[in-house]
Amino acid sequence: MRIETKCIQSGYKPENGEPRVLPIYQSTTFKYNSTEQMGRLFDLEESGYFYTRLANPTNDAVAAKIADLEGGVAAMLTSSGQAACFYSIFNICEAGDHFVCSSTVYGGTFNLFGVTMKKLGIDVTFVDPDASEEELNKAFKSNTKAMFGETIANPALVVLDIEKFAKVAHEHGVPLIVDNTFATPINCRPFEWGADIVVHSTTKYMDGHATSVGGAIVDSGNFDWEANSERYPGLTTPDESYHGVVYTERFGKSAYIMKAIATLMRDLGSIPAPQNSFLLNIGLETLALRVAKHCENAKKVAEYLSKNDKISWVSFSGLENDKYHKLAQKYLPNGSCGVISFGIKGGRENAVKFMDGLKLAAIVTHVADARTSVLHPASHTHRQMNDEELKAAGVSPDLIRFSVGIENADDIIEDIQQSLDNI
Repeated sequence: MRIETKCIQSGYKPENGEPRVLPIYQSTTFKYNSTEQMGRLFDLEESGYFYTRLANPTNDAVAAKIADLEGGVAAMLTSSGQAACFYSIFNICEAGDHFVCSSTVYGGTFNLFGVTMKKLGIDVTFVDPDASEEELNKAFKSNTKAMFGETIANPALVVLDIEKFAKVAHEHGVPLIVDNTFATPINCRPFEWGADIVVHSTTKYMDGHATSVGGAIVDSGNFDWEANSERYPGLTTPDESYHGVVYTERFGKSAYIMKAIATLMRDLGSIPAPQNSFLLNIGLETLALRVAKHCENAKKVAEYLSKNDKISWVSFSGLENDKYHKLAQKYLPNGSCGVISFGIKGGRENAVKFMDGLKLAAIVTHVADARTSVLHPASHTHRQMNDEELKAAGVSPDLIRFSVGIENADDIIEDIQQSLDNI
């Protein structure tokens, strides 16, 4: 099936007489007739449901849809995008390990990796995503376990050279994990360019309506854990907490996701509520339609901003003079996303005046839903960073993150204009 059809049809296939719409299995537990059968579930010898913290039919159907959209073999939903990013690393790293990450990742991810995970004993080296292969190679250590980047950085809008990052990661025998939140699988499927694992904040375009916080991890099934078994004993040696199961032997290409479910969800939780997964699925059904409209509107707004004499700069890879236009043509030929970054002449002071003067666009911490929204990262999402960290993340003091919605583009432009007129 083509991707527009997968948005509607994948994940849940009702049988004769069953509900046409994915049901909400709003239950914490599931009944069995024998102790023996439930025991097999606990030993991972049989698939099924016994406690929603580990698995739930509603959640699994939506995870299967996202895996199909990305071209992966398996997926796991989480209660937030931050949880997905954390689990994607923690599933293969432990105290004493190290990973490499693009410096322009979302501010929350930057703090998670650079502060919180360091407290757990997991170290990270942040690298310039535009660095050469030789420079990237220097960031790797003997205990490096993964490499991480964002398809489109939030909010710097740097387009990741996925093939370059994948090549470097694989030369060092580690997987490349890519956050594909902004592009979505509608505009980019990182597995096709060498990525091994994809994460999402489903809160954004996938949900699309600002109703449900959530995340997802998708495994391509392509990384050979056994070929690098000494580096990943958690996947390739017996897990005594599950009677000695070896995930690569028991689950093959789905080993990474099954370990995440069996150990991380078991011990840490962060499962989404079935109700939230139900709402996410409704959003996914219109994902292809909405993403196309977001991109169409964003290009019109970006072109308008680029010609406005009160705007000092515009970052949007859909513009031909943008630094990342060439990479976008390669990885995102049908459009990037609906988010634009730009600066207003007069710096931070005028940026605040502009935002406060908007009437249609709302000042919110959210991004990438149907409604146009705006944020000043240096004051909000990246507030905890010092000037040096802001620079490394590609966030200047005057940067405005403008998330173009699916309203009429002319109305969005008129709102921007009336606010600029008051500066």
